Amino acid sequence: MHARIARTVSRTTTSTLKPSMNAFRLVSSRNLHLNSPAAAMYTGVDRVRQVNGLHYGALHQQFRTYADKVVKVPQMAESISEGTLKQWVKQEKKSPKSKRVTKVTSKVNGNADLMYFPSLEVGDFVAQDEEVATIETDKVDVTVNSPASGTIIEVYAQEEDNVAVGGDFFKLELGDAPKEGSAPAAKKEEQPKQEEQPKQEEQPKKQQEESKPEPEKQQQEQPKQQQQQAAPSTSSSNNEQPAKVYGNRNETRVKMNRMRLRIAERLKQSQDTAASLTTFNEIDMSALMALRKEYKDAVVKKHGVKFGFMSAFVKASAIALQELPAVNASIEGPDLVYHDYVDVSVAVSTPKGLVTPVLRNVEDMSFVDIEKNIAAMGAKARDNKITIEDMIGGTFTISNGGVFGSLMGTPILNPPQAGILGMHSIKERPIVVDGKVEIRPMMYVALTYDHRIIDGREAVTFLVRLKEMVEDPRRLLLDI
Repeated sequence: MHARIARTVSRTTTSTLKPSMNAFRLVSSRNLHLNSPAAAMYTGVDRVRQVNGLHYGALHQQFRTYADKVVKVPQMAESISEGTLKQWVKQEKKSPKSKRVTKVTSKVNGNADLMYFPSLEVGDFVAQDEEVATIETDKVDVTVNSPASGTIIEVYAQEEDNVAVGGDFFKLELGDAPKEGSAPAAKKEEQPKQEEQPKQEEQPKKQQEESKPEPEKQQQEQPKQQQQQAAPSTSSSNNEQPAKVYGNRNETRVKMNRMRLRIAERLKQSQDTAASLTTFNEIDMSALMALRKEYKDAVVKKHGVKFGFMSAFVKASAIALQELPAVNASIEGPDLVYHDYVDVSVAVSTPKGLVTPVLRNVEDMSFVDIEKNIAAMGAKARDNKITIEDMIGGTFTISNGGVFGSLMGTPILNPPQAGILGMHSIKERPIVVDGKVEIRPMMYVALTYDHRIIDGREAVTFLVRLKEMVEDPRRLLLDI
């Protein structure tokens, strides 16, 4: 029986076996020894003994089991269909000086190019859920994690390429991490080929230059010398001397990231679409500042958050928005949409641009709840962990330019919202109180609104109502 099996196996010279999902590439051989479950599926036995002295361990290195998986660009949000690949990343810490050359196939131009990746390269092993790439979208940066453990055998995009949701992203050879010493050896053999070629090409050029006779060298150098001598002659013939330039005059051209491009697009859309108008008022911050001074330490001790001014403005805006539904509405096509809930977008500045995470159902929140949510969103923004879901929606926006020292300004609408409140810096100014001039801490506030939805009466009433509640915080607690 063993002889019959050996004859059967010896007929398999160069072939490809495809048991279920795995493929075995067989090298040319007259006598093959198979001792794997997949091979047993084809031979009909669980174990085949050694044939003509060929040991299984050596053969198994050429009969590896492969299961490849093409990973797609993940879904990022309902409104986002593409993004820009910013970086291939690897969790291992490596020297920033040792940038490695990796051959990738671009889905954009279809060419195989050499790209320098700071960390990840083809042949690297990645664990399941390990971060492998960062995709920049119009709103946030999205991290892409490996869906399974395996070795990256091909990537389909270069850094700065646009990648579409659902498109091929990279290919994994599923499996455990390779044994130490096997994979690095293969990489070391490839690197000298790429690095030594330029050196071999430079040496013949130097030898050709040195072997040229002196007359030929002089003929090549004469045109260069003539050009250098001709340049000052033109300037000397001109009697007018150029103006002396002081300091450096360098320029740096930087490509806008997707977030900045999207912000520019939306701001222009807001100007072109909405009938924007801004109304102003001023608020005496004395009572709110006194309340904060009295209870800020107790709030930190009990709740672990700072007691700021933003919570009072958010709460007061929520009450005023419910009293004036038009300010909390939006336009969708030919329809006006009135919201019976208040989702406030709070503008937060990040290094890449302005983002507006949303506080949802603030009408049901207390001062402390609002402060906790604002603190959490601020921490996520600083760590660049704001998600698209954090910014979807919003019925009204509050922007606090006062933290940067703004005295007064006209905020721009965040479409499709109909209103945005602008807070500004607190400055001591003389005002008249009960017929007397007093110095009070005052803040200018501005409401920019879409005049297609909101009439002037409603806009002014909103600011007056806001002013009443902030100047007397007891109204916020008593809902009056």
